[in-house]
Amino acid sequence: MSDPLGAGVRISVDPDSSVPPYEQVRGQLAEQIGSGRLPVGTRLPTVRRFAVDLGLAANTVARAYREMEAAGLLETRGRHGTFVAPGRDDALDRLQRAAADYAAEAARLGVPPAAALSLVRAALEAAGPG
Repeated sequence: MSDPLGAGVRISVDPDSSVPPYEQVRGQLAEQIGSGRLPVGTRLPTVRRFAVDLGLAANTVARAYREMEAAGLLETRGRHGTFVAPGRDDALDRLQRAAADYAAEAARLGVPPAAALSLVRAALEAAGPG
C-alpha cells in the first residue's frame, strides 16, 4: 500500500487482480474524490512520481489520470500539475461512489470488466432515456 498523496490517502494495486492496474488506480482515486477524502484543489503527484511510488509503469498512471480527466474528476494545469477538479455535481459524486462499489463487487465476484459493463449498459437501456 502506498501513500503518495499524503494525508493518510492510500492506494494499493493488486498485481494478481483481474482488474487492470490503471483501473485499480482510477477506481481508488475516484472513490476518494467522491467521498471527499481528496477535496477539490488537491494536487496529485506527477505521473512519474506516482508510478514509482506504486511500482507501476508511467503509462499505467497516465491512463488513469487521462480517464479521470475525461470524466471531469481531474484537471491538468500544464506545468503546475494535476488537481482534483472543481465543479463536481453531488448527483455525479453519488453515482461515482455507486460505480466504484459496483466495480469492486464485480471484481470480488470474478466478473470480467466487459461483462460488468454489459450489465450496466443493459440496466441503463432498461431504465429508459435519461
